[in-house]
Amino acid sequence: MEQFGRILIIVGVVTIVLGALLMLSGKLPWIGRLPGDIIVQKKNFTFYFPIATSILLSILLTLIFWFVGRK
Repeated sequence: MEQFGRILIIVGVVTIVLGALLMLSGKLPWIGRLPGDIIVQKKNFTFYFPIATSILLSILLTLIFWFVGRK
């Protein structure tokens, strides 16, 4: 049960951090607009794939989980 409690706390902290980032994303113009993000705009169609932003978030989450998971 102790391990399950620790996992719930970690998930909660990550959820709070992601929620705060989403709330601040309008005030941080570089989130979602990094070089490497793919944007294709046509007449009535826009395709947006934030690959560079996804890689950056993946690295940050990996570091957070690595630091939390160390014993």
